[in-house]
Amino acid sequence: MNQEKVSELRKWMSSNQVDLAYVSDPSHIAYFSGFDSNPMERILALFIPLEKDPFLFAPGLEVEDAKASSWAYDVIGYLDSEDPWAIIVAEINKRYGAPKKMAIEKGQLVLDRYQRLADAFTSTDFSADLTPLVQQLQLYKTEEECQLLVEAGSTADLAFEIGFKLVKAGATEESIVAEIEYELKKQGVKEMSFPTEVLAGPNAASPHGSPGKNTVKENELVLFDLGTIVNGYCSDATRTVACGKPTDHQKKIYDIVLEAQLKAQEAVKPGITAAELDKIARDVIEGYGYGEYFNHRLGHGIGTTIHEFPSIVGGNDMEIKEGMCFSIEPGIYLPNDVGVRIEDCIFVTKDGCIPFTKTSKELIIL
Repeated sequence: MNQEKVSELRKWMSSNQVDLAYVSDPSHIAYFSGFDSNPMERILALFIPLEKDPFLFAPGLEVEDAKASSWAYDVIGYLDSEDPWAIIVAEINKRYGAPKKMAIEKGQLVLDRYQRLADAFTSTDFSADLTPLVQQLQLYKTEEECQLLVEAGSTADLAFEIGFKLVKAGATEESIVAEIEYELKKQGVKEMSFPTEVLAGPNAASPHGSPGKNTVKENELVLFDLGTIVNGYCSDATRTVACGKPTDHQKKIYDIVLEAQLKAQEAVKPGITAAELDKIARDVIEGYGYGEYFNHRLGHGIGTTIHEFPSIVGGNDMEIKEGMCFSIEPGIYLPNDVGVRIEDCIFVTKDGCIPFTKTSKELIIL
């Protein structure tokens, strides 16, 4: 259990007259409790009162795992044949009584689950939103959290090393993905932080493309976007490499993206805003006439999930501060032609930033 973060949550609850907080997002449950699980369609919930002991509610098949985690309080389970909400309501009434004001994650809680609580607690005020608070708590990483992000970055570098060796004419995108993940598992990396992307040639012009049977060809670029999870913390990095000699056109696109990525990353320091960082990279790409082909934000926060607060995007005047962690990932995507993206996730220091991944960003020719 993360006592420091739970204490911060309770300070917020006290200030907002909240007597019970319902954490519903599995990644946020792991953040507060230390128990990491993907419950699929089943109910996983964390209830934290202002003063009394909290409890964790989990599917019956995960109760023993929850008890074996760092969670130090009660774990209540349910069978698939039981109504989980009847048990939850009974536990809340028994432990705390009907809450006057319950905070929920409005950015995550689905309507039918909210409705079950609202129907059970008709006099409860559900106006308090936990989502902005959790975003703020996750915004600044501790030294321990940064170390886990560094470790996750190192395994992402290992994944690049493995993947680059597999690039050759005739190899399919999906076969390269399979080999990367197989080799990582053999070396103890249990989980990727998102589906690995290996996109060759024109396929890389889709920013969120899906690897398939498309084969790598000589003299084209191959985009790798991947990440791993280490003790609940994610990495996310992108590199684009060449199979054989790149054309002058491909090299030009690559150099533009690299210039944009380096300039934005070098500009990171406390005091600059998210919008200003986005503009630095965007101005480079627009200056070469490819602005319309950089069609996403510059970056996103990272931590226990792959996309966290904040969004590094135009219009966001949030001031960057020491301790924040986020990606810097400009790209150019020319339909039916070529796609290039280069990405590091970084940790903001008192006078700059440190990337979690170290793989070279110069164009690697394989």
